[in-house]
Amino acid sequence: MSGLRALTPRGRSFIASGAAALLCALLLGEHDLLRVAVLIVALPLLAALIVVRTRYRLACARRLDPSRVQAGGVGTVTLRLENVTRLPTGLLLVEDHIPHALGTVRPRFVLDRVEPHGVREIDYKVRSELRGRFPIGPLSIRIADPFGLVELTRSFTITDTLVVTPEVVPLPPVRLSGEWTGGGDSRTRSVAAAGDDDVAPREYRQGDDLRRVHWRSTARHGELMVRREEQQRQSRGALLLDTRRCAHRGEGPRSSFEVAVSAAASIGVHLSRDGLGLRLITDQGGQHLADTGASWSLLDALSVVRHSSARSMEHGIAALRQGGDGLIVAVLGEIDSLDARELARLKQPGVTGIAVLLDVAGETGAASPDADETAEDMLTAGGWRTIRLPAGVSLAAVWPEAAHRRVGIRR
Repeated sequence: MSGLRALTPRGRSFIASGAAALLCALLLGEHDLLRVAVLIVALPLLAALIVVRTRYRLACARRLDPSRVQAGGVGTVTLRLENVTRLPTGLLLVEDHIPHALGTVRPRFVLDRVEPHGVREIDYKVRSELRGRFPIGPLSIRIADPFGLVELTRSFTITDTLVVTPEVVPLPPVRLSGEWTGGGDSRTRSVAAAGDDDVAPREYRQGDDLRRVHWRSTARHGELMVRREEQQRQSRGALLLDTRRCAHRGEGPRSSFEVAVSAAASIGVHLSRDGLGLRLITDQGGQHLADTGASWSLLDALSVVRHSSARSMEHGIAALRQGGDGLIVAVLGEIDSLDARELARLKQPGVTGIAVLLDVAGETGAASPDADETAEDMLTAGGWRTIRLPAGVSLAAVWPEAAHRRVGIRR
């Protein structure tokens, strides 16, 4: 029965035609027509029997290169099929399942024959303008006879995940706050800033690098002294992302929300590479810790961030109060004076606050609302450095202005 279910429309047509010829041969008494009818009926039945009884054992592996791509970037999926039996395969129709976001057409391939213990590698490209985590697979293989009369489908269970991260814009280096961007107990000092007198030396040991000899301490103690390995404590900062639906305009990859996510990703990667440990906080108060130098963890979190239904940023501001961060960078949509006032109060001595204000109204061509101007004035008066990011302007063009107390681009 499984063989009959595997018949293709062509195979069923053969059986129907053969049955009709067989009936005519019996009615008319034509022996030649009877032979033709038997041949037409037998051909798809024999093909079904052969395909069903053939036991192919195929091993499948999938490789993503790279496993993370930026929105709009192209990734390569490589499929590796191995015939682990001693029998050659017949015609194989290979199809990999991918979401519509990665391509409107599913990748399909035809393999004519795979020899015993043979290996075939095939690859295809995927591309997405949308962020997210997209499953790739499972892989299905359709085994067909050479005449296309029978087709049997086998599926693998293995799947892989492609992470599409926000677009990251390289930012120029900016001196945000002294030598380090930490604050409180998390701040570290370099030897150059602390001075030689603050270095804690120790006795010279066999194998120590002579370049680490501290000559002033050597003269004082009368024996070779070397600088200790500095155990610098990690600088800490917080990255606040405004995800409220009411604070953004537009839809799709060019909406103000996607611009905000891209800006947060660009700033986070830039600061992480500079050795800053970051907390990613949204208006809902959720936190994601990004390790120093490991920007991929931050990008993974931003790849799946979505709109929130919150009307205010009170939960995000409350999460910021619990941090003790030396640097706070807020990427904001349209905020009212109440949220701006609470954000301004977070600016304490020793804390650097930078607010990136998106020109949300510019997405629709309308004039900037007065409430947005008031929020900017409140943040600036509270000691924040405010940066205006107009629609269509790259963050890299305005980021150098973060080093100044009062910044902005006016339309």
